[in-house]
Amino acid sequence: MDFDELINQLDLSTKIRLLTGADMWSLPAVPEIGLDRLVMSDGPIGVRGEQWTSADPSIALPSPTALAATWDSGLVRQVGRLLAQEARRKGVHVLLAPTINLHRSPLGGRHFECFSEDPYLTGELGAAYVEGVQEGGVATTPKHFVANDFETDRFTVDVRVSDKVLRKAYLAPFERVVRAGAWGLMTAYNSVNGTTMTEHSELVNGVLKQEWGFDGYVVSDWTAVRSTEAAALGGTDVAMPGPFGPWGDKLEEAVREGRVPESVVDDKVRRILRLAHRVGALRPTSGAPAERAEHAAIDGVALAREVAARSFTLLKNDGDLLPLEGVTSLALIGSAADEARIMGGGSAQVFPDRTISPLEGLRARGGVRYALGTDPRVRLSPLAVPTTAQFLDAEGQVLAEHPLATTEARWVGQLPPDVDGERLSAVRLRAAYTPDLTGAHELSVAGVGPFTVRVDGETVFDATIELEGDDPAAAFLSPPERRVAVELTEGTAYELEVTHPAGAFGGMAFVAYTLGHANPSPGDDVLITQAVEAARSCEVAVVVAATTLEVESEGFDRENLRLPGRQNELIAAVAAANPRTIVVVNAGSPVEMPWIADVAAVLLTWFPGQEAGSALADVLYGDAEPGGRLPTTWPVRLADSPVVDVTPVEGRVPYEEGVFIGYRGWEKLERTPAFWFGHGLGYTSWSYDSIAAEGSTVTVAVTNTGPREGREVVQVYLSAPTPDGRPARWLAGFDVVEAAPGETVLTTVFLPERAFQIWTDEGWTTVPGEYTVEAGRSVADRRLGATTKI
Repeated sequence: MDFDELINQLDLSTKIRLLTGADMWSLPAVPEIGLDRLVMSDGPIGVRGEQWTSADPSIALPSPTALAATWDSGLVRQVGRLLAQEARRKGVHVLLAPTINLHRSPLGGRHFECFSEDPYLTGELGAAYVEGVQEGGVATTPKHFVANDFETDRFTVDVRVSDKVLRKAYLAPFERVVRAGAWGLMTAYNSVNGTTMTEHSELVNGVLKQEWGFDGYVVSDWTAVRSTEAAALGGTDVAMPGPFGPWGDKLEEAVREGRVPESVVDDKVRRILRLAHRVGALRPTSGAPAERAEHAAIDGVALAREVAARSFTLLKNDGDLLPLEGVTSLALIGSAADEARIMGGGSAQVFPDRTISPLEGLRARGGVRYALGTDPRVRLSPLAVPTTAQFLDAEGQVLAEHPLATTEARWVGQLPPDVDGERLSAVRLRAAYTPDLTGAHELSVAGVGPFTVRVDGETVFDATIELEGDDPAAAFLSPPERRVAVELTEGTAYELEVTHPAGAFGGMAFVAYTLGHANPSPGDDVLITQAVEAARSCEVAVVVAATTLEVESEGFDRENLRLPGRQNELIAAVAAANPRTIVVVNAGSPVEMPWIADVAAVLLTWFPGQEAGSALADVLYGDAEPGGRLPTTWPVRLADSPVVDVTPVEGRVPYEEGVFIGYRGWEKLERTPAFWFGHGLGYTSWSYDSIAAEGSTVTVAVTNTGPREGREVVQVYLSAPTPDGRPARWLAGFDVVEAAPGETVLTTVFLPERAFQIWTDEGWTTVPGEYTVEAGRSVADRRLGATTKI
């Protein structure tokens, strides 16, 4: 298609209009050249679509840390195909994912949304994700370019990092996904070496577009563009959201006055048209849209369940307690057992139409006795009852009604199509609730602004909640909460109602609040005692321990790695009562485990997505093997980590550790973590039999020496002939193999050229010499070694 011919048909105003969102999630249509509206949506674990609401449900897959724990590029590519299928179902052309920033510090608030501490593993899995999504005709936008590895002061912080470290670590995954053919890329909020990324011509124009040959489009993170000329000249192609902001009329004026060449605008438009052509949104002005290849439908529920089980990482299994066999009584303990933590907070949130909790999944197996144990949640959860959202005008008349699955109202950017934003004055949630306990129930409102809560028509809360902090995104990512106690009677139906003023401003809506609920509680002391009694009375105890929304979410970093509330105390008490205690860690990123020596098994389930409980039952009872291997190193204590602090000093965060993050830093500092990068047990055993290396080709033979079919992740590490400032070793290749009991399999791993290179003033340079190649089960469990000459 001749994009230049189309560009020549557009006047300057129309071209400028294409560079800014028509609203929160889309670029405008230009029918005269056959350009349809281009719709974007957040990911990465699902496709939320334009409406941030449970009224528009989505598949909820396991977190990116879980995907990375599979170490399986083919499985990740299949996930991408499912996401493309979901995007097409929702009319979405561009998925704002994957997140390929690195796990520099375990305190990073969006750690769960990124893949790994290792740039090579991140790049390979990110490339598979991109390829899978784009095979389905949907664009990806890997993010956040670049060095957006923490949340504190993310809008203003300046990361100070050398060119060498950028190339070897933080730019490496982005280069890999560009080589994989990514059709888009998102710039970050932060600055790098004094220049904000939306204006960073050296990295965006110079490295990304010119050196790497990136022909896709570059979109800003939402509201990240804060200038007209600097951002336009800095390489950003699309400023989101729109239509208001620093571009529009201001950019048109800058072009007309010669401060921004029109050729720069034309290049941006060309990239948008190329994107539209790739996703099927640009068609001839006459005739039907171009046909697109059809793909076999993917069963999203089945894939979500498989990915979860494949990601579960067995850290410890004393006496081969797992898989469970012949167990007739099981104590299931923990608030997250009943209310699964299936995803992290923030823009990664989606609304599945079903969630299988561990309690539901394990009860299907029989013999389960449940105890709450302790409730670590700081914020009350919405009621999972049918709810009606009523959109009201200034007179209180109902403009429209929409059903919701829970008592959570959330429309960010787009209102439902039948709601007149000009007339909208308030949004009211109404739900019927019948408690199963008598006593003082807690109701809460989480949101910003005035709220009125009524129970059976009686006002129980009427106040204004003020925004805390200076991050405007907190109003819908992590809003403040207020609570009120209400006496309710078991078996009595109550009408709950919460009303909040709302409207559409500049064509965009921001409605985000929750009516939360908690049952009467006897207190944690009693709850822990009840859990101990349950554990003592059963053959096996399973404690599901989790982080909370206040610990892992977009918008803030973690303060520590402790499990919130009294969960550590609960686990210790249960383990003392029953030596056959299994701890299921339901967290997207590392937590400290002071009780680990006292429990029989530890199974890490990450944020496992909507099929959490079914996958957990599959793995605990041996229907599926826990296939996960750690994509990041887990410390015993936070203080032992090579990089800890993510708090800017005078607005800056220096990456003084260089490339020595993750296992590279642990080895340099000669410290021992709780579990090394790559660690993970299965339900069978493996011998590493032989290794042969010639040039960049490595062949490894492994044998399944255990009693059942299994899957192994063969990891290949490389060490340099001379240090040259490089780590002791680095991941250079990997492969997932399967074998029946007694079966030997060969895998050939091709090491990339970049594994043998260093960055110099002249660019990438291959360092010749004799390298050590090692294969094994983790970075610390290397079973075989060989040498190869380059």
